[in-house]
Amino acid sequence: MSIIIAGVSMMLIINSSWKESAMRAITYDQHGEAGQVLRLSEQPAPAAPAAGQVQVRVLSRPIHPGDLAGVEGLAGGPRQRFATPRIPGVEGMGVIETVGEGVQDLRPGQRVVFFPVPGAWSELITAPTDLVVPVPEDLSDETAALMLVNPLTLLSLLGAVEDAQHGQAGPVVQTAAGSAVGKLVSAAALKHGIPLVNLVRSATGAQTLRQRFPGLPTISTADADWRTQVQDATGGRGAQVVLDAVGGSLTGELAGLLADGGTLITYGGLGSGSTPLESLALTPRALTVRGTSIFHWMAARTPEERAEDVAFAAHLAATAPELFEVAAGYDLADFAKAIDHVRRPGKSGTVLLTSPAP
Repeated sequence: MSIIIAGVSMMLIINSSWKESAMRAITYDQHGEAGQVLRLSEQPAPAAPAAGQVQVRVLSRPIHPGDLAGVEGLAGGPRQRFATPRIPGVEGMGVIETVGEGVQDLRPGQRVVFFPVPGAWSELITAPTDLVVPVPEDLSDETAALMLVNPLTLLSLLGAVEDAQHGQAGPVVQTAAGSAVGKLVSAAALKHGIPLVNLVRSATGAQTLRQRFPGLPTISTADADWRTQVQDATGGRGAQVVLDAVGGSLTGELAGLLADGGTLITYGGLGSGSTPLESLALTPRALTVRGTSIFHWMAARTPEERAEDVAFAAHLAATAPELFEVAAGYDLADFAKAIDHVRRPGKSGTVLLTSPAP
């Protein structure tokens, strides 16, 4: 009997140790449609934090379009398979569990956000301290989960617009204006006097956005005369800059909205189809097409500039939390429902993947 009890005790110890060294995570081992290739699985917990690192128990992560694009791969490209499962996500909010040697400004139990840290769609991540930011005391967990990527994207877009204007401000048109980033751009346009024209996909979406930002013209691309409406809204001159998160077959239409010498700035691929580059009349109209991505933020900014950007993001979240709208939250186990919600027509706000607090 004592041998059996000892054996049972040993099994309990082994099982307990195994649970402590494993975590839930959403993984994929090949590119493909997210709802088909993603899986919820048990994965080994990351190693304990080394010097200058912290380990964070992740409680909430936004689903960004770029996260799904990374899972699905380039449109028309090869569907790669990976020897080791990958975990999506680069942004999240959680609580510090342990800190590595030499870490002084962060402590266990502290709420933090992080970016860019691969593997956010898991329950534990280990990150260097310069990618981890304390959450302001009065900020909700939901708002904190959205505190970094979207405001940093806003700064990137505003900088790209300023570069494209060459010191001469002119009309700016943006697609996907009802998105989380689109609403941040609208708020910034009103604050800084940018002559912005918003484009959305439906009449209902246009009406909702007009109520939110009555000082900005909002046009539905479902209207047969939407191009004429844009021309009228830009004073007949055309747009100096177009900010585009859609791409695909819409690109040619957007290039047609530009004044000669204008710039099309692309930062997303929400649309379908494609547009041949030679169809855009770049040379005769002296048009510029450029891309920008939040993933270039680390390389493009000095540590001091990144600190300023993060301070801006925290201040914006604290002073205008209404701009950080959450559509819904789903447990990691319900990721398929969460992805369906992300793609739901008329969705307002960002969908979060959540984990229970310890």
